[in-house]
Amino acid sequence: MEMAFHHDSPLLLRINTRGAHHMGGDEAENQRWPPWLKPLLATSFFGQCKMHADAHKCECNMYCLDCVSGALCSQCLAYHHGHHAIQIRRSSYHDVIRVSEIQKVLDITGVQTYIINSARVVFLNERPQPRPGKGVTNTCEVCERSLLDTFRFCSLGCKIVGTSGEFRGRKKHAAGMKRKLKKPTTGAVASDSDDSSTITSGGSEKSSVVQSFTPCTPPATATANSYRSAKRRKGIPHRSPFGSLMLDF
Repeated sequence: MEMAFHHDSPLLLRINTRGAHHMGGDEAENQRWPPWLKPLLATSFFGQCKMHADAHKCECNMYCLDCVSGALCSQCLAYHHGHHAIQIRRSSYHDVIRVSEIQKVLDITGVQTYIINSARVVFLNERPQPRPGKGVTNTCEVCERSLLDTFRFCSLGCKIVGTSGEFRGRKKHAAGMKRKLKKPTTGAVASDSDDSSTITSGGSEKSSVVQSFTPCTPPATATANSYRSAKRRKGIPHRSPFGSLMLDF
């Protein structure tokens, strides 16, 4: 049995609207970045080229933005004549690219740049820190690495993640949960009031416990006797040897 829908059917319009909205969101997210960027960030560089293993320079540190075919060595570039190829460099075991190369094909606004070997570069992927240094006022919005105050991200990969709609939604939700945890709940206030009433009702019982730690006040007679004994002289007083001496003039 075949079911036919009229072109103005509300059900068909609702299905098309939902599908278009879903595809539009995915397309907008994908079109924000060039198609070669995410494969570039997922590529492993500085390995030995399998095709040119016998060559003098067979280190794979090149990448073709037109073919998006993985890491290439300098010998492989002969097969990519006229293509847009970029060179990947390394700093402290992390992949970097020169700003002069990448800014021609990609907007790197908000990504912190570094000067390495007299050249300004940006890192491809995140470099998390165990803990920010003392006095740090700005960190990467994704991996919390220490940054200068004018930047938001430490690498190209962190910018992709940090500007995505999903990440912003999760970050907003986490901030809301944090505010809820800081705000005292009604149950907590009620429990505090119950505790205070309990303390008040048991005041006589607790006061006796507290008084047991307080030293007792001595009686008045004992205090007077101890005062007189403290003022009493001890022993027989000795007069000065010259006290009875009479001087005649």
